[in-house]
Amino acid sequence: MIPDHLFDEGINNSLLQKDMECVKKHRDVYEKSQRDYEREQRYMLSSQDSDTCEIHDQFYRDHKLLLVLFRALAVMPITRSRPGTITFSWRSRATAYAICFYIIATVVVLFVGYERVMILRSIRKFDDYIYAVIFVAFLVPHFWIPFVGWGVANQVAIYKTSWGKFQVRYYRVTGENLQFPNLKTTIVIISVGCLLLAVCFLLSLCALLEGFLLRHTAAYFHIITMINMNCALWYINCRGIKTASQSLSECFRRVIFFGLPNESMFVCIMLHLSSSSFIQYDDVSLECTAHLISSYRYLWLNLSELLQSLGNAYARTYSTYCLFMFFNITIAIYGALSEIVDHGFGFTFKEMGLFVDAAYCSTLLFIFADCSHKSTLKVAAGVQDTLLSIDVLSVDRPTQKEIDHFIQAIEMNPAVVSLKGYAHVNRELLTSAISMIAIYLIVLLQFKISLPKEPQIK
Repeated sequence: MIPDHLFDEGINNSLLQKDMECVKKHRDVYEKSQRDYEREQRYMLSSQDSDTCEIHDQFYRDHKLLLVLFRALAVMPITRSRPGTITFSWRSRATAYAICFYIIATVVVLFVGYERVMILRSIRKFDDYIYAVIFVAFLVPHFWIPFVGWGVANQVAIYKTSWGKFQVRYYRVTGENLQFPNLKTTIVIISVGCLLLAVCFLLSLCALLEGFLLRHTAAYFHIITMINMNCALWYINCRGIKTASQSLSECFRRVIFFGLPNESMFVCIMLHLSSSSFIQYDDVSLECTAHLISSYRYLWLNLSELLQSLGNAYARTYSTYCLFMFFNITIAIYGALSEIVDHGFGFTFKEMGLFVDAAYCSTLLFIFADCSHKSTLKVAAGVQDTLLSIDVLSVDRPTQKEIDHFIQAIEMNPAVVSLKGYAHVNRELLTSAISMIAIYLIVLLQFKISLPKEPQIK
């Protein structure tokens, strides 16, 4: 996150460049329009002020329900300790509740896990052994919670707080509050859907797979809900960054082409978006100055760092999340293929249960990678198109330099979500996962074919 004093220094330097430009053109620095006065009043705001952050932090107000559900599941005990600031403390009430909830849930998980391990040890056939491994594997994420949840809670709190600071800076530069249309409604629908999906998934496995008792679902419900909510949380964060990127690019285009009427602006923007070719705006009254380009460059860099801090804050959580999905997809597909090889495709309950498991994990993995890919595409596209649409021959030398610096900043800071270097979360992650799963499936099927077949009794 760009420190506040560096952001203020960049804004002040851009204002100083504007004043020096007025002096050079023999204009009175104090002859300012109403818009200039409003802009200076916004520049006086500080993103370090908690009350100011609380006023402009619309993203927290919209996705507050999601954070409450994570606290209820004892996964992420972060709280809004004071206005505009999200913190984590080992001595807070939320952490005490999380520890108590985790201890009770651990007792239930150990009780069910003991029965599942006893069933696993009693199995002698290799294929049935593989099936029983799935039930044990779904209990493992519960024991990761202290490492992937509480262990990164402090970093997640810093990331959530930085959203409030970014929104204050967004208002300072653009003069508009950052809005997230329909985000609150979407979160309510997704939260209810995660709970219902967990119930439906467990009941389907209980009905389709032999040996999965109904009372065992008590140990799995909070685990499956946590898995669903982690996917939902990642989607909401990526959608928030995507919305911020689109709003930033639209504001940048409007302020650059300020003299253009609204209807003509809409027509030009539609033509520009519908064509991949370069468009020259000849009859457009530009408000393209060095201080304006510099202000938006600092704001865009802030958004780029916000995207990078998303991956760094949740690196542990989603690294283990991906490993868990890879493992379950591989085992579930192998179990289904093994059943088909032995008995043919007969639409048995066991086959359907394994296919449901594979489809469930594959869907969550696809949503995780695809929403990241879509959000990264929007970070630089709109702003870069606007910069390339400016006729650099019609602006002064300082403005040309600022445009070059902005384009260079975009090239030097590519929009990539990285889990602290372990993996880049995009669609390439899906292709690499498919290739890895295919390799392991080939090895497992070759191992199965090499096993001696049991003699059939007439």
